[in-house]
Amino acid sequence: MKKTEQSKVLIEAILEGIHRIKGKDIIHVDLESIDHTECGHFIICHGTSSTHVDSIAQTVEATVKELIGEDVWHRDGYRNAIWILLDYGDVMLHVFQEEARRFYNLEGLWADAKITKIEDE
Repeated sequence: MKKTEQSKVLIEAILEGIHRIKGKDIIHVDLESIDHTECGHFIICHGTSSTHVDSIAQTVEATVKELIGEDVWHRDGYRNAIWILLDYGDVMLHVFQEEARRFYNLEGLWADAKITKIEDE
């Protein structure tokens, strides 16, 4: 499977995990047209509390493992659950509490990327 196909399958599994636990305001930031980026895609969403943020991230990890058998390469932020990062190589998931999401404004930092809002299920 090509890298772009692998990334697409991975993104779908990540989105399924977010939808299962009702993650809010999901967006896909496609970074492939931008030079010198760490990865090709960001998925960004937020939860309503630290418990919700933690649950979204854990559910995504379990869903990705269940659907495509892939483990996260690196995870960070579970301790305080204000901003949890799950690194799957070409795809990085950022799960924020809403206030932290507004503060860090990743969407604004990558405004020159292709940004797609994912509709709630």
